Amino acid sequence: MIAVVDYHKGNLKSVARGLAAAGGEVLVTDDAAVIATADAVVLPGVGAFADASTSMRELGQMDVVRARIAAGAPFLGICLGQHLMFEEGVEGAPEADDEASSHNAPGLAVLPGVVAKMPSVDTAGRLHKVPHVGWNTVEVADPSCPLLEGIVSGTYFYFTHSYVAPSGLFVAAETTHSAPFPSVVQYGQAAFGVQFHPEKSSDAGAALLRNFVDIVKGA
Repeated sequence: MIAVVDYHKGNLKSVARGLAAAGGEVLVTDDAAVIATADAVVLPGVGAFADASTSMRELGQMDVVRARIAAGAPFLGICLGQHLMFEEGVEGAPEADDEASSHNAPGLAVLPGVVAKMPSVDTAGRLHKVPHVGWNTVEVADPSCPLLEGIVSGTYFYFTHSYVAPSGLFVAAETTHSAPFPSVVQYGQAAFGVQFHPEKSSDAGAALLRNFVDIVKGA
């Protein structure tokens, strides 16, 4: 059973439908006890990092999701769900009182770093529209990533976001808008995050969701 985590911040039906179409047994739930017993966990992304973080902590979901990832249960974070895999996020966080303090919202902290605002100007001084909305290519950095099985560099996926994850050795694929940013990340053998929305990405998105369901079945 794949638990789609409901933290009361968005419509989860399209994600649940996509996973079901890929052959998964899906349950949308906000119940931490149910999430704790799920075979796999999907954390979709709608809303701001700070609001999602607060809701997940109030509902008892943060510690449970972190524990499932640590136990090796397959996990997929989508858009904001990918952001929440990191230590902190600036989106929606109150302004710091001074340069030495930080009011960034806490994430799951399974990956290191802070999720920050996407730059609107590239290194050549060209302006880019932020939010980054629409179809863009994904360049595969780690062909061994099982989530990307059969997905080649240059495949288009659908994006809508203003914030980006930091880079690191965990990056399995990158996309460039104003600057390169991680579009697929991996933690351990079975935890993944994607910046794009596979449930809105036509055949390529459906293929990626099938890969995730296959990972769940294999586990």
